[in-house]
Amino acid sequence: MPVPVPQQRSVPAAETSHGDLTLLVIEDDPAGTTITVPELSAAAGTRVRIRTARNLTEAARLLTDDVDCILLDLTLPLTGGGAGPGTPTADAGTSGTGTGTADSGSLPEPVSERAGELAALTHVLGIAPQHAVLALTAQDDTELAAEAVRVGAQDYLFRGELDARVLSRAIRYAVERKRADTAQHQLTESRLRAQENARLERGLLPTPLLDGSGLSFAARYRPGRSRALLGGDFYDVVRTPDGTVHAMIGDVCGHGPDEAALGVELRIAWRALTLAGLCGDELLSTLQQVLEHERQSEEIFATLCTVDIAPDGRRAGLCLAGHPAPLLARHGLPARLLPYQDGGPALGLLPRARWPRRQVELGGAWSLMMYTDGLIEGRVGTGGSERLGQDGMVAMVNSRLEQGLAGEELLEAAVAEVRELNGGELTDDVAVLLLGRDPERIRRWGGSAPRSHPASVDRPPSPPARAAGAQRPPL
Repeated sequence: MPVPVPQQRSVPAAETSHGDLTLLVIEDDPAGTTITVPELSAAAGTRVRIRTARNLTEAARLLTDDVDCILLDLTLPLTGGGAGPGTPTADAGTSGTGTGTADSGSLPEPVSERAGELAALTHVLGIAPQHAVLALTAQDDTELAAEAVRVGAQDYLFRGELDARVLSRAIRYAVERKRADTAQHQLTESRLRAQENARLERGLLPTPLLDGSGLSFAARYRPGRSRALLGGDFYDVVRTPDGTVHAMIGDVCGHGPDEAALGVELRIAWRALTLAGLCGDELLSTLQQVLEHERQSEEIFATLCTVDIAPDGRRAGLCLAGHPAPLLARHGLPARLLPYQDGGPALGLLPRARWPRRQVELGGAWSLMMYTDGLIEGRVGTGGSERLGQDGMVAMVNSRLEQGLAGEELLEAAVAEVRELNGGELTDDVAVLLLGRDPERIRRWGGSAPRSHPASVDRPPSPPARAAGAQRPPL
């Protein structure tokens, strides 16, 4: 029956203590290491405990969390046929005796002569991955010693040169090197996980499907969570085969990863339902069912704004589910908020709610800005209680229009100004998207707009200066 290996801690004693040391010596000759505990303690400048094991089976039993370093004789056979008594603990000249019986059936057989020379080391590294290991070898076996370090030992010692001073220094060095190796490994793993998460989150951001629509598109996305690429805000834009352009922006209450995941689910569901032909109240009622089944608790709800723009681009249908109304700017005119009086409740609040669809006249040249409440709920001034609000946002956008900003530049400047007014980073997620129609631009592109791209995420603003006397552009 195999001897159970004690469970390894994620942080061994060596990583948290610079005081007493515990050394586990694994060699089949009890007289092989003649250094005494007092000698080693004197050289180390601290109390040293030594445990000895004559075989790997006994070593597994003596390997506990308080072991700082392992000294392994590379000549130790992998199978423990010569098992005998070991010394579990020796402290300041005292010693204890333990017994152990090797179970050769529980240990793997060496597969070659070279593999056999390092088989014991490989086994120890397998059962003690978090501990520092020193390899003990003969004076004339430098090649084997170097190979032991390559396999995973922190250092090697020659038996003929072994004394208390050398061993003490080697133990300290091995422990510190193991700490550094472990920290570097954890840092590398953390970076890889962060890169994988970033790629995953970027892949979950939508790619607008607008080819052939003749509409321009820009978006800005800033999650409120630190170091996140996705938040509870979500948006999407698609063009259906009949030429209608459907746009949506929403906000799941809350700011954690569960809310971000629910936002992605709602966005994907919205795209699928839209491409399947649903619109308006029917679509929102179905989305509410999705939310009710996927949310973590009954208190979770989501606000939503949907717009469906006719193929000719001159009118649109608007549905509001507890969400702020969009901002519309016709060519040469100031931006204004669309009316909200026909809006319905947020998704997930009322089981049998209805969401009326309001018809909106857009005109020939226009821009439509859809946004989440993170853009309007920032504070005005550090420590102030006043919020920017929709009126403040409208004034801010019109001010930027006077400077000649449009499209992506306008969104970047607007989000940057909201952060500046807030006195620092916003705590809520912010999503803003901008759709526009410019007949002159459509003619330049031969009846269609250039290919759209996903939103820029957390890019610093870089607004250009407006030339004197330039006409106000649309959003």
